[in-house]
Amino acid sequence: MKVVVDRFEDDLAVIEFGELTIDIPRRELPAGTAEGSVLTVRFELDQAETEERRRRVEDTIRRLRERSDS
Repeated sequence: MKVVVDRFEDDLAVIEFGELTIDIPRRELPAGTAEGSVLTVRFELDQAETEERRRRVEDTIRRLRERSDS
């Protein structure tokens, strides 16, 4: 997927992401990125992080249910 750097506003880069415009901290962009730069974006599934977050949510729900049962 390709995105375009529209402009910089202070420490943020304003990125055209399809029909959306999003702000990303400038420090997250590759060195040499300028207004008008085209960047390639790649999404990667982090299964371990997904499972960890799921476990935390399930633990929170369990604790809330235990609290309400008391």
